Amino acid sequence: MKKLSTLIAVCPVLQVIGSQDREISALTFDSRNAGLGMAFFAITGTATDGHNFIQQVVDKGVAAIFCEKLPEHISADCTWIQVENSSFSLALAAATFFDNPSRKLILTGVTGTNGKTTIATLLHQLFSDAGYPCGLLSTIENKICNKALPSTHTTPDPLSINSLLNEMIEAGCSHAFMEVSSHALSQMRTFGLRFKGGIFTNLTHDHLDYHGSFAAYRDAKKLFFDLLPNDAFALVNADDKNGRYMTQNTKALVKNFSVGNTADFSARVMENTFDGLVLQLDGHEVYTRLIGKFNVSNLLAIYGAATLLGMKKEEILTGISKLKSAEGRFDWIKSDEGIIAIIDYAHTPDALLNVLKTIDTIRTHNEQLITVAGAGGNRDKTKRPEMARIAAAWSDKLILTSDNPRYENPDDILDEMKKGVPGEHYRKYLIIRDRKEAIKTAVMLAQPGDIILIAGKGHEKYQEINGIKHPFDDKREVEQLFNKAINT
Repeated sequence: MKKLSTLIAVCPVLQVIGSQDREISALTFDSRNAGLGMAFFAITGTATDGHNFIQQVVDKGVAAIFCEKLPEHISADCTWIQVENSSFSLALAAATFFDNPSRKLILTGVTGTNGKTTIATLLHQLFSDAGYPCGLLSTIENKICNKALPSTHTTPDPLSINSLLNEMIEAGCSHAFMEVSSHALSQMRTFGLRFKGGIFTNLTHDHLDYHGSFAAYRDAKKLFFDLLPNDAFALVNADDKNGRYMTQNTKALVKNFSVGNTADFSARVMENTFDGLVLQLDGHEVYTRLIGKFNVSNLLAIYGAATLLGMKKEEILTGISKLKSAEGRFDWIKSDEGIIAIIDYAHTPDALLNVLKTIDTIRTHNEQLITVAGAGGNRDKTKRPEMARIAAAWSDKLILTSDNPRYENPDDILDEMKKGVPGEHYRKYLIIRDRKEAIKTAVMLAQPGDIILIAGKGHEKYQEINGIKHPFDDKREVEQLFNKAINT
């Protein structure tokens, strides 16, 4: 419970109509969850406008309504708070309602196009293995110490974030690591949180369907660093040209990392095989089970962040050698016949190119590389032909298939993808709409020693079609096909 006056005090308020001396039992921005004694925040979203449901929540007995536009009829049954921005007010009120949990934790955020999940997950793994009780907010799952909770968004809404952070404190967590998406930043979901550190991974082509332009997407990411306090650190990837831009206006201590170039944290690749990497890292030779140059960058971010968070060098280096890849991130299995299948979440042109380049540096080229790839529906359409072009250029065989078509016709998505396949690669690609059949075909085409890349869905355990999430797991499909081959 919180006094309404306490919540009003932290919000940019235009006017208040009614008593501020009310006890608020809970906050909500979903009219379906509204109830007696609650405060409702009318948010204008991309699909619906919470202002249209104000009368419904009044009828349910809410105690207060935060809104940008006051309705014609002002009921005396609740207090009305007109605010400049409902999303901003919700973020600030949520933090206050849960007694500002982010200020009681050492909270580190990770933003960028690719690598967020890997870095946040492995930082949680590193600190947990070193004996620090930790929390995690990520695309794959949320964690309170070792208790795993399902995740529905890369970055949850402000109420969920603060509630989870509060649970972490109650469980005794000292640190928390979270992914910070561009959507969350533009929707102010992380406002009101206090970060000890921020990490920038990279910036490539993604989410332009939502942001409208690359500049708007970039500036949404930059906002995270603009808001960091002066006692925080901003750790950025010096190998990405946007790294310096991110920290132009930050108050935080700026540090950078680079693969092969001079930086505050740098590394050199000594060996790169399917068994792992051997790195020259900060003057020490380190073995890690992670694979590929893109993971060298991820490991540098982890090493740099852990150093800036006060962990001892020896402890970090030992911990890095024990880290295991995040689920669905260059996650590979090998059949008894020696066929290697790699499952990866790569769903942007840059991520797909990174994975294919990594495979290319490891393979002998005496085998064939078969890639299975698709593109999600109701998302940035401009990346579809580009992903197909990249996959065709780096693969010996390519199977274009359905990803998460959502509300789009899968055939329309595939038509857009195939436009990116150059004429010289026409003979090497197939279109198999059914993802299960596409994976089965890739396994049937593979000979001993060949490599199969299944890109796009990674850790996901579903395929979203017409608003329904059907159970589907790329890795499980491959495992069943490999086991079937053994038993036949």
